[in-house]
Amino acid sequence: MQRDARIYVAGHRGMVGSAIVRRLQALGYQTLLLRSHAELDLLDQAAVQRFMREQRPDYVFVAAAKVGGILANNTQRADFIYQNLMIEANLIHGAHLAGVQRLMFLGSSCIYPRDCPQPIKEEYLLTGPLEPTNEPYAIAKIAGIKLCEAYRTQHGRQYISVMPTNLYGINDNYDLTSSHVLPALLRKAHEAKLRGDAELVVWGSGEPRREFLYADDLAEACVFLMESGYDGPLLNLGTGEDISIRELAETVMAVVGFAGRLSFDASKPDGTPRKLLDVSRLHALGWRARTPLREGMRLAYEAAPLMR
Repeated sequence: MQRDARIYVAGHRGMVGSAIVRRLQALGYQTLLLRSHAELDLLDQAAVQRFMREQRPDYVFVAAAKVGGILANNTQRADFIYQNLMIEANLIHGAHLAGVQRLMFLGSSCIYPRDCPQPIKEEYLLTGPLEPTNEPYAIAKIAGIKLCEAYRTQHGRQYISVMPTNLYGINDNYDLTSSHVLPALLRKAHEAKLRGDAELVVWGSGEPRREFLYADDLAEACVFLMESGYDGPLLNLGTGEDISIRELAETVMAVVGFAGRLSFDASKPDGTPRKLLDVSRLHALGWRARTPLREGMRLAYEAAPLMR
């Protein structure tokens, strides 16, 4: 990637997209093509194609998506499948029509089969039933990965896909109706501390295990892969380490400074029992995550809107 390359980051205001922008800017890339939703509606095929045709980016990062936690995925099923299918199809096909040779599509580890062997290898995709609570989102994301594969095969495009694990960081979503587990816990613990509550109640049993990657580490990995010219198959991005939801909640309480007791509402769903990525291929390419979970959690909490 030349420093004067024209780079389009779709979804630059989200947690992942903004982290990619920070990384690119830190490395000295000058020509970043950034458009808000008001400036470019990614659901509008004609508008996306016109943007690609006029701006002619050299590289595209597809970090735009409709995302959310278990509650949002389970109650907005039509929105999750429709919007994600449209966003990725418009961007990938629009990039192709504009002659864009290099594109990175970001998937999500929650689209692997629900009961995958652990740790999860890239080849386990589509080897079993999906987690029912987020099946529409997963199907849409799988379609995006297959779109990239198809454009590589039929048209020779260097369109690659990466599979991040659970993410957290600066510009995360703290809305309890749509947030993922870590930001939701940070907000709940913060508000419980402000109220002087004696107890923090967490959904589920506390037994499921999850892996968490700081968003700025993810961005570093994404830019590393683009700069190195990676042109291979789907690649897992993660830390290779996981913890239980109970351990996660205990760490959140320590970071926030909430001194009450921890309890679990077992009537609420747990989701996938375990989700740990095999990141051996990523490590073999020479990249490893650098930010410890507690440190990344502290950075995310200090930057959160709820702290202001």
